[in-house]
Amino acid sequence: MPKTQNQKIIIAGGSGLIGTHLANNLSISGYEVVILTRAGPNEKPGTTEKIRFSHWDGKSIGEWTHDLEGAAAIVNLTGASIAGSSFISILLNPWTRKRKDQILQSRVSSGKVLVDAIQKLTHKPEVFIQASGVGYYGTASSQIFTEDSSNGNDFLASVSRDWEGSTIEIEKAGVRHVTIRSGVVLSSSGGILPLVALPIKLFVGGRLGSGKQSFPWIHINDEINAIQFLIENRTCSGPYNLVAPDQINNEEFGRALAKVLHRPFYLPIPSFLLKLVLGEKSVLVLEGQRVAPQKLTQQGYKFIYDTTEPALRDLYPR
Repeated sequence: MPKTQNQKIIIAGGSGLIGTHLANNLSISGYEVVILTRAGPNEKPGTTEKIRFSHWDGKSIGEWTHDLEGAAAIVNLTGASIAGSSFISILLNPWTRKRKDQILQSRVSSGKVLVDAIQKLTHKPEVFIQASGVGYYGTASSQIFTEDSSNGNDFLASVSRDWEGSTIEIEKAGVRHVTIRSGVVLSSSGGILPLVALPIKLFVGGRLGSGKQSFPWIHINDEINAIQFLIENRTCSGPYNLVAPDQINNEEFGRALAKVLHRPFYLPIPSFLLKLVLGEKSVLVLEGQRVAPQKLTQQGYKFIYDTTEPALRDLYPR
């Protein structure tokens, strides 16, 4: 797909961390970007002249469907936060049955309505990028998961499966379908990294539980560059693991972050305490999965940050 001035890309869920960076990157590359947002169209001014916002509710067909006509690509990043965006929300929003349903429905309903809208278009997009996560594989201590690995059997695995499945029908309309299974996206301006860095900055950092659980991560710049790479390469389809090649565990990541921040790393938090405080949600910090970006590297993508410490030094320069 050539990068021309009149190429239009739609981003659903484009107001979050990944969507904001992706929109800016695409606009710099010459694309027109339309962000589908639940806020009013005049409440979010575009960050550049090539970014605009269109109102939708993520559930029903509306005026926003006109913006999809003639789009080169649609990127679906929608979904309620699984962990929470702050320490307070992490602690005070346990995975109740109601919360689990919100997490699932925020992903499935938006995917289905996008498929319904696309099927009605005269000019359908060439590619549809569907977000997902490495939680698709479940957790394991030693196995290395590739895109060929099977679906897990825990809550996050079932959410990821249904999230991906919500838009798979688009393939019947002749639209290339790509699923991005992202690891922990590292950015100093949002996401989980500032929350992880805070106790270390306050001199109370330490491993979580055993510290041996795998920590699949990707730098925000590689996340958005990989998405653009998958949009522009017509040979890419199916699932892709968006994680750095570096295989690292929780303790190793924490020590690397403490080194970059010039702080000690000595105060471990035991597993039983995390389970007591977080309940079932503790799986997010006490379990992990070793994931390899097999298909992405085979397709020729070159990582900017393929090891941990350089990635962290870029995010936290002196």
